[in-house]
Amino acid sequence: MGEKDSDDILKGNALEIYRFMLKNRKPIGIRELQRTLNLSSPSVAQYHLSKLENEGLVKKECGNYVVNKVILEDCVKISRFLIPKYLFYSVFASMVLILEVTFLLPENLNTHFFFTTFATTIFLALFCYETAKVWVKGSL
Repeated sequence: MGEKDSDDILKGNALEIYRFMLKNRKPIGIRELQRTLNLSSPSVAQYHLSKLENEGLVKKECGNYVVNKVILEDCVKISRFLIPKYLFYSVFASMVLILEVTFLLPENLNTHFFFTTFATTIFLALFCYETAKVWVKGSL
């Protein structure tokens, strides 16, 4: 499945169902899914599950559905939370920038100090941008 296909499938209710199934990682039935996510009817849940099943993201086992493939490779699962990988890089880059500005500030400001803080600021901005992009895209 290509990037374009996953973007088309994982929108709206289908995305919410897929995220819910990723977080829980247990077999779930159509009615239970409909009640948990407050969908209007079981047929809505069935429709979105069949879309996900046709794409190979979920599969049916013993009458219930389970996740078959994880495509949210930009995320890390910690307990029940899906967190963008770039968030860790952003936190690390911000810690490095704070260390540079507070503890490594030379008495005579030189070009090396400005270069390293500028480079760290650029890296921090890029990591924050990528984190926000993953969050806004709805890949969580």
